[in-house]
Amino acid sequence: MPMTRADKAGEVEGLKASLEGQEMVVVTHYAGLTVKQLTELRTALRKEGATFKVAKNTLARRAVQGTKFEGIAPLLKGQTGIAASKDPMAAARIVHNFAKTNDKLVMLGGANSQEVLDLDTLKFLATLPSLDALRGKLIGILQAPGAQLARLANAYATKEQA
Repeated sequence: MPMTRADKAGEVEGLKASLEGQEMVVVTHYAGLTVKQLTELRTALRKEGATFKVAKNTLARRAVQGTKFEGIAPLLKGQTGIAASKDPMAAARIVHNFAKTNDKLVMLGGANSQEVLDLDTLKFLATLPSLDALRGKLIGILQAPGAQLARLANAYATKEQA
């Protein structure tokens, strides 16, 4: 059944509304993926607070007009899906990891709130550790000198007793 003009307008507004609060958008080709594989991708994205939308390219181009993701419009050709997340790296990381195991999912490019990102930049962002992992490393680095000092003082105190 063909879409009516009202259906198309509703689809454009819905896609535009879903992109408004997002920080990162990744455009992919998903041709050849099974429904089960797409469901796995959506589930992995949902766990991180991200989404994956498939929309007609003409409607998606209309939806991104006038938004901070307007630069992705030239990427919307063929069977494209749009992954979006509030976390600046979550969508890129999850799509990149999923594409490693499923060669039919191809990342085309994306955008964050400041600029359009090419494929190399997206892959670089996808390989960066998450914010929580970076915080853990930073805390470990900050605690290491204090822990070494405590071990040294303890060793000196036990040496005096012996």
